Amino acid sequence: MLEFLRGRDVLVAGWGVSGRSLVEPLRDIGAHPVVTDAGAAALAEAAGLGLEVATSVELETADLSRYALVITSPGWRPDSPVLVNAVTAGIPVWGDVEFAWWVDQARLYGPVRKWLVITGTNGKTTTTNMTHAILRAAGIPSVACGNIGLPILDALRRNPGPQVLAVELSSFQLHWAPSVRPEAGVVLNVAEDHLDWHGGLDAYAAAKARALVGRVGVVGLDDPVAASLARRSKARRTVGFRIGVPADGELGVVDGKLLDRAFTKAAILAEVGDISPPGPSGVADALAAAALTRSIDVAPQFVREGLVEHRVGPHRAAFVRELAGVEFVDDSKATNPHAARSSILAHPSVVWVAGGQLKGAAVEDLVEEVAERLVGAVLIGVDAPIIAAALARHAPEVPVVEVQARDDATMKADAVMAEAVRLAAGLADSGDAVLLAPAAASLDMFADYTHRGRSFAEAVNALQESDIGRRA
Repeated sequence: MLEFLRGRDVLVAGWGVSGRSLVEPLRDIGAHPVVTDAGAAALAEAAGLGLEVATSVELETADLSRYALVITSPGWRPDSPVLVNAVTAGIPVWGDVEFAWWVDQARLYGPVRKWLVITGTNGKTTTTNMTHAILRAAGIPSVACGNIGLPILDALRRNPGPQVLAVELSSFQLHWAPSVRPEAGVVLNVAEDHLDWHGGLDAYAAAKARALVGRVGVVGLDDPVAASLARRSKARRTVGFRIGVPADGELGVVDGKLLDRAFTKAAILAEVGDISPPGPSGVADALAAAALTRSIDVAPQFVREGLVEHRVGPHRAAFVRELAGVEFVDDSKATNPHAARSSILAHPSVVWVAGGQLKGAAVEDLVEEVAERLVGAVLIGVDAPIIAAALARHAPEVPVVEVQARDDATMKADAVMAEAVRLAAGLADSGDAVLLAPAAASLDMFADYTHRGRSFAEAVNALQESDIGRRA
């Protein structure tokens, strides 16, 4: 399968986490990795490790015939000049996930693993962690990997190795991994996100649908786009889940209990009250994790044990503090309108802290749907004016404040967040939730969504009771 790489040069495009994970497997195969990146610091680091490097600029027009393969980091778009040059020259371009799949199929690091693939616009990480928790409860050697942080290749190289991989995959990773055939794969939901990368919702959904090509495909039936993918599924069997009474062939909820009617006649899996995070999105993620693990014959009692054990990670609807009857909640991971919608709908009365990079996503429908729950909004980031305009159209009675960054050091990211939290607290009253659910990416101001969430929590913990009090 990979013999064609032995003794050949392989171009590693992008020196990030996934790029670093490629080096040792390529060497183990007998290939010679060459690293390219747009950043001088990245190339210097790779060169410092004894790797041959080349700038991406010089490779845009260079003769690439020396390379047997280009392995790209998932963030590189198909129209990146280096990749276009490679395709034009007839050189195959794989993603790191595609390469990991073939490494596993070649048994380079032991027996072939079962892949359980999780994708969707929102809930991927929570579902992946839930899946891993269930596998642990069942005593199955497993690991959570992929977009969740641990590269798949690093997971494969573990000793002793896992038998099952709970693999979180983004749309970028799926785009570059056409050969992956998981034991089971789930599409949780599909909403506007990364449209600037894919060029439109149809292409984005098509990338997500690549999870539905293995033995079992699972789709979220409460999401219209995900549900529609059932018709396009190439899996040998496709099942669905819903937050409601399940039909035959589905998982769902009956009388506060998660019920499996897909892999058995009827089996109770867990209580809704056992699920973390609470609320509809958490229950949906739990049903998806249950479907994946039930598809490989994990018994219902282990599904329950795993879901009871699982607790939501940081920055995912995480409770920060209660002050004077006001709850402060950090959902910095809500990086698109679809995720923010689920977060807001979990609370009856919200002061919304939002803003950042919308990445081409529309907020009109979101604002119109949640308007009645909003008692105030504080907006930050580059696309704050777009959200403010939507609020003015659909929630004109809601007080809205924009906090703008300035060039001087006193009003950069953390200071902007501190001011936003102070203003949000002033708009809140007992019974409200001050909710960071940005509906947007963070990189216009913060290092990443975790930095944004930490900044929010630090600002919340600095508040005094005197800061609370809704303003007219």
